[in-house]
Amino acid sequence: MAASAYPFIILTLFWFLVGGILPWFVPKGVNRGIIQTMLVLTAVCCYLFWLCCYMAQMNPLIGPQLPKQTLAVMMEVWK
Repeated sequence: MAASAYPFIILTLFWFLVGGILPWFVPKGVNRGIIQTMLVLTAVCCYLFWLCCYMAQMNPLIGPQLPKQTLAVMMEVWK
């Protein structure tokens, strides 16, 4: 089962906008550096968390645990 490229592209562009473009538009002030750092770190952390969750769903490490009797019935019925 192949994953769609649209969510990957859309979310990548969104977090690039938040972490790469938005910090340039922070108004000058005492806390400008802190706000810029906050935006970049938020974008990086949220994007990495989303990416790990998205990739884990494409190839799960643990599948459903079925009893042997259920597997035997499935093999008979699904022939």
